[in-house]
Amino acid sequence: MNDLLLLLGMMILPIIAQLGVTGTFNKYSGVSSSRGITAEQAARMILDSNGLYNIRIKRVSGHLSDHFSMKEGVIRLSDSVYGSTSIAAIGVAAHECGHACQHAEKYAPIVIRSAIVPAVNICSQLWYLVFILGVFMFETFGFLTYVGIAMFGAVVLFQLVTLPTELDASHRALKTLEGQYILEKDEISKARKVLTAAAMTYVTALVTSLMQLLRLILRVRSDR
Repeated sequence: MNDLLLLLGMMILPIIAQLGVTGTFNKYSGVSSSRGITAEQAARMILDSNGLYNIRIKRVSGHLSDHFSMKEGVIRLSDSVYGSTSIAAIGVAAHECGHACQHAEKYAPIVIRSAIVPAVNICSQLWYLVFILGVFMFETFGFLTYVGIAMFGAVVLFQLVTLPTELDASHRALKTLEGQYILEKDEISKARKVLTAAAMTYVTALVTSLMQLLRLILRVRSDR
């Protein structure tokens, strides 16, 4: 019964979070900012004001596929964001600029996250295989179930470090949008709703992974 409840939670929570961010973005993507500048222009203003003249801004295909590449020094803004003058698009662009500022300042969580990426990539790809091998060959290689759980634990740790990184980037974005008068005061609250909805996807991802980790632990305990 506990396993079923955890499984249902893992299935439902991400759907609710995704519907929330999509619905909120779509709602405020139809509301243009009073200054009429595009998300790309707003991003350039924020980067330049922080001395990050070397960070480029490029357009990338897709919907809400926006991201900052530390390795390439590029902020990529999606088709729905790049040339848009909407409050939602400007909020998203400012959020990515927040990540660029974090990187420039060597913000601790983003430094830690970057350092563990290689190991986490391996763990995320192999943990299930290792765990299943331990389950099916429990008498001989039962220890592999614990190794698999530890590998998945590394994935959870990555998500745990990612959460404050995302929250801080949104905080920086809102502070900058207001401080540099890129958005009016009444528009800031709308941008905050967009970024809060986006942050909930990271919260949900962490909660979902914690549920999965609990399922794995319960599974091993029941097999003992």
